[in-house]
Amino acid sequence: MLSALLCLLALAGGAAPAAAAANARPCASPDSASAYPFCDASLSILARARALVSLLTLDEKIAQLSNTAGGVPRLGVPPYQWWSESLHGLADNGPGVNFSSGPVRAATAFPQVILSTAAFNRSLWRAVAGAVATEALGMHSAGQAGLTYWAPNINIFRDPRWGRGQETSGEDPAVAAAYSLEYVKGFQGEFGEEGRIRLSACCKHYTAYDMEKWEGFSRYTFNAKVTAQDLEDTYQPPFKTCIQEARASCLMCAYNQVNGVPMCARKDLLQKTRDEWGFKGYITSDCDAVAIIHENQTYTTSDEDSIAIVLRAVRHTKSAIEKGKIQEQDIDRALFNLFSVQLRLGIFDKPKDTQLGPNNVCTAEHRELAAEAVRQGAVLLKNDNAFLPVKRSEVRHVAVVGPSANDAYAMGGDYTGVPCNPTTFLKGIQAYVAQTTFAAGCKDVSCNSTDLFGEAIEAAKAADIVVVVAGLNLTEEREDFDRVSLLLPGKQMNLIHTVASVTKKPLVLVLLGGGPVDVSFAKHDPRIASILWLGYPGEVGGQVLPEILFGKYNPGGRLAMTWYPESFTAIPMTDMNMRADSSRGYPGRTYRFYTGDVVYGFGYGLSYSRYSYSILSAPKKISVPHSSVPDIISRKPAYISRDGLDFVKIEDVASCEALVFSVHIAVSNHGDMDGSHAVLLFARSKSSVPGFPIKQLVGFERVHTAAGSATNVELTIDPCKHMSAANPEGQRVLLLGAHVLTVGDEEFKLLIET
Repeated sequence: MLSALLCLLALAGGAAPAAAAANARPCASPDSASAYPFCDASLSILARARALVSLLTLDEKIAQLSNTAGGVPRLGVPPYQWWSESLHGLADNGPGVNFSSGPVRAATAFPQVILSTAAFNRSLWRAVAGAVATEALGMHSAGQAGLTYWAPNINIFRDPRWGRGQETSGEDPAVAAAYSLEYVKGFQGEFGEEGRIRLSACCKHYTAYDMEKWEGFSRYTFNAKVTAQDLEDTYQPPFKTCIQEARASCLMCAYNQVNGVPMCARKDLLQKTRDEWGFKGYITSDCDAVAIIHENQTYTTSDEDSIAIVLRAVRHTKSAIEKGKIQEQDIDRALFNLFSVQLRLGIFDKPKDTQLGPNNVCTAEHRELAAEAVRQGAVLLKNDNAFLPVKRSEVRHVAVVGPSANDAYAMGGDYTGVPCNPTTFLKGIQAYVAQTTFAAGCKDVSCNSTDLFGEAIEAAKAADIVVVVAGLNLTEEREDFDRVSLLLPGKQMNLIHTVASVTKKPLVLVLLGGGPVDVSFAKHDPRIASILWLGYPGEVGGQVLPEILFGKYNPGGRLAMTWYPESFTAIPMTDMNMRADSSRGYPGRTYRFYTGDVVYGFGYGLSYSRYSYSILSAPKKISVPHSSVPDIISRKPAYISRDGLDFVKIEDVASCEALVFSVHIAVSNHGDMDGSHAVLLFARSKSSVPGFPIKQLVGFERVHTAAGSATNVELTIDPCKHMSAANPEGQRVLLLGAHVLTVGDEEFKLLIET
């Protein structure tokens, strides 16, 4: 039933109690079990949750259905704020994290997710999530943070204009799924007795949410028209992994409608998370997503009706009960999910002796981890004639140009808290080269005037090397704000051209921002030697930039998002279709389906070394085990190509485990620098089948290889999971016949048969 699905309403605005203090624990005293049955440690967590729910009055129950949950003084249950944020470090966007009072006044600002993703390093992702969790627990012990966090954002970066694409792990559903697994495991910790967790992670925004405000459309009222095919193999995979494999304890439903129904009221999709994926946690709406069902989307005729289909609006819940639209037992099921998560977190129990504290926040170890995430994620897009790295001994004077070059705030991106010790690009380069001149060039990132071009010209003329910092910041892309153009803002391009015309040597262009930018002009301009993308690097961006420029670190990141040309903006952002459609001139979206031109493709990234790959071993043929279903092979004419290509439904495969195989790859470093870089393995069918991906990523690994040597890496491929796609009916299918595995320029043929 729907009433068992949704259990918490996140209401925006209003006073919020502080997160439950570490000492406000009703079950901490030895005699608490006799006073409160839900404190009986001999009972299971589920039994304790039921016991607590049974003791509450209706008014007390209703008071629990908001992110600002009321306390129950007669039972010793303290008030609790469910809403805290931890996207790439602790952030005070939610009321549960407080930097304004208490001993902790800052937290490590790790790089924005889109940059960390470019490292393609699972262990790095998990380590960062674990470090953020440690700082959260340290702040919680001081009463400055809660234990329930609304991250990660695992929506697909479908459109390059999306203001929140920066918060995601890119456009590929397999990568987003892998990121969700590592984040949740690192943040919640490995499951112990009865599923106890360190903290609660919440995967958001379920589902098909990827637009803020564009051309009169708003995320609050947008109806995402999604095919069953796209839903199955693009929008849903990250959420399935987050729930089924990572076992996240929270899921957030999105503002938007999906095919005409508000997502928070989509009984079928929400119930699927429990019935098919085994979800055991609580579901929260995005902030005020229940209220807008009636007030903005006019999907229902009253607030009570909205509650009846989502069971979560505190302001009208009692009225809905009195009018018979919901039953009290519906609320009980919702509260059971909430209290189960709180009990798994140990909120009511005596804290462990290993409790963390303020000294675990802003540590040197976490700062170094943040720096490593920037180093590994940085993507070198251009490096003509091996211009970088420059020799430090040959550079006496550096000019740093651009309004963001000396702006610590610009490096944070969305959902950034108070950084511990931010280092600007200017400050970082000054630590390497004493004579460093700064010129903003533009008043701000919008760059609507040429008034400051003169000082940039003079600085560039005098310097040996010129570094121009350009790109985006939160005035150009953010939550509730999408871009309309993929070009650099304002007169930034003019500034770059102007500076490049007077430099002694070709300049270095450093790009900030989470969304792709059409820098075709720079890509083809010989006066611009190198282009380096640094996303939003967080508090250590200024430290890492000179490390890369002067060769202390060899970049090896890869783009997790296609960089489209400006012409792509002619496509409505509201078109949710992933597949190309030539009949209406629609080129499709993401590298899996897009048929148009690109500025830089998904997975693109250079290095100071040149790498080559050799597939040492992989199966030449795999056989799909027959199931008991007689007609395992579907022979629908639409999927039979000229060479007799067929497919098998994944649900009809007797054992997907039997299909799993390994690919052993030798990675050779032909440069004179040691290097760490991302190895990406793609697969494609040799036959072109309408509606199926052009190619798709099936494996990736971060590999370190010494100069002049080779490293072997093994990638494990599950064809059912990694090589399948959805048919028009939304069923996962695996194409039979010849496939090609590719890594770099290396190809390997694989035959899949029955």
